[in-house]
Amino acid sequence: MARVGISFMSISQACANAETEIPDFNFDEVVQASEEIWREKLSVVQVDPTGISENLLKTFWSGLYRAMLSPEDYTGENPLWESTEPYFDSFYCIWDSFRAQHPLLTIVDPATQTRMVRTLIDVYKNAGKLPDCRMSFTKGYTQGGSNADVVLADAFVKNLTEGIDWDLGYEAVVSDAEVEPKDWTVEGRGNVESWHKLGYIPSDDRDTPGSGPKTRTVSRTVEYAYDDFAIALMARGLGKKDDEAKYLERSKNWKNVWNPEQEDQDEADGSTAASTFKGFLQPRLLNGTFDYQNPRLCSPIYEQHRCYFDTQYATYEGSPWLYTFYVPQDMAALIDTLGGKEAFTERLEYLHSSGILYMGNEQSFLPTFQFHYAGRPALSSYWVRQYIPSQFNSSTNGIPGNDDCAMGSFTTLAFLGFFPVAGQDVYLLTPPLFREVSLRTPTGHSATIRNVGTQGRGGDSHSDGAIYIQSARLNGRPYTRNWITHDFFYNGGVLEFDLGTEESSWGTRDEDLPPSLSTASGLLR
Repeated sequence: MARVGISFMSISQACANAETEIPDFNFDEVVQASEEIWREKLSVVQVDPTGISENLLKTFWSGLYRAMLSPEDYTGENPLWESTEPYFDSFYCIWDSFRAQHPLLTIVDPATQTRMVRTLIDVYKNAGKLPDCRMSFTKGYTQGGSNADVVLADAFVKNLTEGIDWDLGYEAVVSDAEVEPKDWTVEGRGNVESWHKLGYIPSDDRDTPGSGPKTRTVSRTVEYAYDDFAIALMARGLGKKDDEAKYLERSKNWKNVWNPEQEDQDEADGSTAASTFKGFLQPRLLNGTFDYQNPRLCSPIYEQHRCYFDTQYATYEGSPWLYTFYVPQDMAALIDTLGGKEAFTERLEYLHSSGILYMGNEQSFLPTFQFHYAGRPALSSYWVRQYIPSQFNSSTNGIPGNDDCAMGSFTTLAFLGFFPVAGQDVYLLTPPLFREVSLRTPTGHSATIRNVGTQGRGGDSHSDGAIYIQSARLNGRPYTRNWITHDFFYNGGVLEFDLGTEESSWGTRDEDLPPSLSTASGLLR
């Protein structure tokens, strides 16, 4: 039997690591120590497993475990520069992880998430840009926007502070927004000049200071818009009013690739009929006229894999159908654009039921919960239970796509009964799949969410299809909003749901909906 030490610095450092991490040759003791470390790591979450199958329990716990595997702590092992800051590697990739994993870690392991944020800022300080993908000390492919901006904003609005230089962090996100790097294939943003002047990324834009693939013009436009919204939140918190106004205005640029005349299209072979929905995000030319991409292209029902590393399409790993819903900064404006709440709900249900949505890509996570914005939180609950366990389970094929730590995070959050809107102090509420879940908070308390039974009678909240919230109480008081803030997960409390088998009026009033930029309450209240 041999012990193996690993180091990126030196042989002597590798030996020292082996002595520190594996101090003896007793294999069973090493296994036991590892199990104890993981048991402690996972113990921040407690659940009542009554009535839950072994399949679902494995699905939940393995999801939480996978969410904690990466990025990996290489502190003291970075050969590229000297620093007293933490160093994490294998951000693979932030485009995948910013939507669910990093917000989850902010709740279940805020100390580690804080160290990851410090790493990102230190990478900016020493390498010149925030990374989107970083592996083995190397810059990786930037899939869409500069989404480390959202990771930083998420930590900022949730008040992660320990050791974080927020002035330097703000400098980093502004660099993303304003300065195009030499090679935006691996960092930052491309087509920045057009973004500033036109408010969208033209599909025929070629004259840029840097170089990178002149593709993904629709998906990058909507991601840049949300990245700028995230920067606006930080600007407000830091008292930078002019910047706040500038980036809020840019966050509205998603509208510039909205083509109200674009109709849904049949697949090329006519195998699936088009819907009657009209109006989709579409690529646009420098002269302002719209280019064209079939709204269904790059979905599971029409040439799904054409929009991965191909060099000609306007969306990345998803269709215009899917990206049309990516306006988390102002869902109220999107709902109005799509014809109001009823029309929006009809279209979102079609996205889920038609086969256009692919849960193996992370952009599909938030649309599962976006019914909340139209006052239909029950439909979010319904679709969560359609995807678990049909697509997320403990079988060999129980993960619908490459995990990236994101699939496990989505699974964990869905089981726990809330989903974060990354970059905002907003969590969308659905009933947990357990009778009760409890999370240990940084303040030494517990945040508990409890299903107390079917409305109008006692009983098992898992039986009879009782999956819809009828009423709720927060710390004993009636609670009508269909969302909650991070304060619940920081200071603790008890949130109780009465469940029923039918959709109710809970969480449906305008005042109960999650905030949007254009609503009276707004996101910058």
